[in-house]
Amino acid sequence: MSLDRLANCFETCRSENRAALIGYLTAGDPDPDVSAQLLQTLARHADIVEIGMPFSDPMADGPVIQAASERSLAAGTTMKDVFRLASQTRKQSPAAGIVLMGYANVAYAMGYDAFACQAALAGVDGVLLVDIPPEESTEVDAALAEHKLHSIRLVAPTSSEARRELAARSAGGFIYYVSLTGITGAKMGEMGEINRQITQLRKQSDLPICVGFGIKTPEQAAEVAAFADGVVVGSQFVSQISEHFSDHCAMIEAMDGVAGEMREAMLRRCK
Repeated sequence: MSLDRLANCFETCRSENRAALIGYLTAGDPDPDVSAQLLQTLARHADIVEIGMPFSDPMADGPVIQAASERSLAAGTTMKDVFRLASQTRKQSPAAGIVLMGYANVAYAMGYDAFACQAALAGVDGVLLVDIPPEESTEVDAALAEHKLHSIRLVAPTSSEARRELAARSAGGFIYYVSLTGITGAKMGEMGEINRQITQLRKQSDLPICVGFGIKTPEQAAEVAAFADGVVVGSQFVSQISEHFSDHCAMIEAMDGVAGEMREAMLRRCK
């Protein structure tokens, strides 16, 4: 096995003839202590954990994840907490992939080098800043590369051929294909068209292609798992927090159950 945990995750999944489950939660939601338990619960089922960095204006996110950022910030979550939660998740799941996902202002406010340094020290493998296009990412990419972190790229259905080629050339870890033209949690695109887009992207990059935005049910996750290298689930996991907000034990139990159902459905489809 190499020192590249993301590569190892996808290699393990390929050897087992299955897609990777990538699960997203916002750090500090509903508060930093309970968030640590939720992330550890998710990591028991997910191959890669995406940890969202709370932000006051999460423009790519739908109401479910927007509310998660609001709850996290109201609970006093800071970037110090985000790195601590990533570190705790790493200790609990040494082989898991860990990706920080969020907005450029968060990293810019810290300074890109300081941000990348702290992320690496916390055991993070890659970073996805959704509002920095590859044409404008030179500075942050250099800081991430200096600390051996992957710069993960988004590709959308509306991305031009030139944008896709640039994203493919500059990406690391995996390419995140957005299944719809909209925000997180919206209705996902037509499955046949998503499959066609993934097939086209494979001609432009050797990196794993993962599909996210709009995957809410085990059945959808299983369908995507039949042709993608990874399936990203976010809003469905985050919604367990709001649905069980008054009972943290029920919240954690629900997270465990939903994540387990997603993974089992994907495994059944790939057999």
